[in-house]
Amino acid sequence: MDHTPLRAVALVCTLSPSPARSSSQLLAEQTMTALGEHGVTGKVIRVVDHDVKPGVKTDMGDGDAWPEIRDTILGCDILILSTPIWLGHPSSLAQRVLERLDAELSETDDEGRMLTYGKVAGVCVVGNEDGAHNVSANLFQGLNDVGFTLPANAVTYWVGEAMHGTDYQDLDKTPEKTAATTATLAANAAHLARRLKGASYPPS
Repeated sequence: MDHTPLRAVALVCTLSPSPARSSSQLLAEQTMTALGEHGVTGKVIRVVDHDVKPGVKTDMGDGDAWPEIRDTILGCDILILSTPIWLGHPSSLAQRVLERLDAELSETDDEGRMLTYGKVAGVCVVGNEDGAHNVSANLFQGLNDVGFTLPANAVTYWVGEAMHGTDYQDLDKTPEKTAATTATLAANAAHLARRLKGASYPPS
């Protein structure tokens, strides 16, 4: 078994600043814990706590917090993007993250590959309304467009009963299906990241 050390970062796109509780944060932390079982270390960043400017450049200036977050992403092998569902869509902060990652389309190495090539991405989605598949599909396409590779079963999610107010963080225990899906995401993401670390994509 390959035990190559890996690094991961989870970007939590809740609209609630710290120290407010967040279901998106909880599921991201559970995913990071599951990744830890496969030799992956890393950190969780709540995006709303940082001044990430709107735009599509790597640095928007004037105190923009994105360059530091970007450095963390580029220093990792795995990116986890965690979002709530709002009106059937990812949060506006998840969209902002994708917009900032759009700058990676023009950032390449000496052989023409995006700096995100060889990095794996996964998604966490929570909500008390329908839409987890739509949200993950949107994020999958954006993450793949900017160079990330998606493993099999690249999303873990939980949605409560439609038109009710139960939050994931308020459940008495993690549902078995969600826990199993989180474990699968972690195992597949770590496996794929190790394979890509040992076999780079060809020059573009």
